[in-house]
Amino acid sequence: MMFAYTQDGARLRKLPVDSPPTDAQWIDLYRPLPAQVEVVRALGVDVPTLADMEEIEISNRLYRENGIDYLTVVLPGMSESKQPTSGPVCFILAADRLITVRHHAPRPFETYPDRADKVGPGCHGPHQIFLSLIEEIVGRLADILENAGRALDGLTAKMFEEGARATDQVLQEGLKAVAREADLLGRVRLGLLTVERAVSYFGQSLGTADLLRPVVKGIMRDIQALEVHADYLNGRLAMASDVTLGMVNLTQNKTVKIVSVVAVIFLPPTVIASAYGMNFANMPELDWRFGYPMAIAMMVASAVGTYLFFKWRRWL
Repeated sequence: MMFAYTQDGARLRKLPVDSPPTDAQWIDLYRPLPAQVEVVRALGVDVPTLADMEEIEISNRLYRENGIDYLTVVLPGMSESKQPTSGPVCFILAADRLITVRHHAPRPFETYPDRADKVGPGCHGPHQIFLSLIEEIVGRLADILENAGRALDGLTAKMFEEGARATDQVLQEGLKAVAREADLLGRVRLGLLTVERAVSYFGQSLGTADLLRPVVKGIMRDIQALEVHADYLNGRLAMASDVTLGMVNLTQNKTVKIVSVVAVIFLPPTVIASAYGMNFANMPELDWRFGYPMAIAMMVASAVGTYLFFKWRRWL
């Protein structure tokens, strides 16, 4: 799909589908069809393929070609099947317009058009739109980190409250939550890293007197602060993982302890039963009338005595 926007006062206005893209200041290509790619190429802009955008070498992520900057970042978003994923997004900065190419749905691309007059330096040109969209992306990544922090608060509080009494289902849900938040933090950390590189590359092309340079510095400071916060959350995530795994070990130890105690309680009766189960000819109790009740009583007494001894020593 292709979405085209033009400036309307201090805001962005979405152009009709049949409008020529020559009037657009921002063209957003989402899973573009070949015909839509050709329309953009007719404007003198080459559109990279998904394979090109997924290349990890910096020469394929940040480069200039024919006076046009290509900046590729990796952002968390939703796949076509509405599943959380991360994917590359290419920002193509031409002299008269910004073109974005993406194959998944990061949330900022849906929220930014309605907030173009409230974010960053506005939408008076492609550079301003780029920086405003980057600010929207950074704000979204900050929201994700805050949500992850609240999720970790709830997880650790639940683990501390349940303690060794936690059921298997609670522990399984806790481990799933830890894995989910770890995956999310990894996506955010990668997004911050790639956005920082793209903004730094963009800032190097600005002149020392460019009015956008303070905006770039502000965005860089925000990104670096979020990276510190992400590292802090990673530390908390490691603690939550250790606590959850510790609760799993305590639960397993409790089960093993119960099995061991039961085995020890039934050990003396087993010894008595084994002694009287031997088929020797000279066993005085074999012909005794009360031999069988005596053996039963000894087994019961030995089991009860072992149990009471464990209770006295507070092993149970």
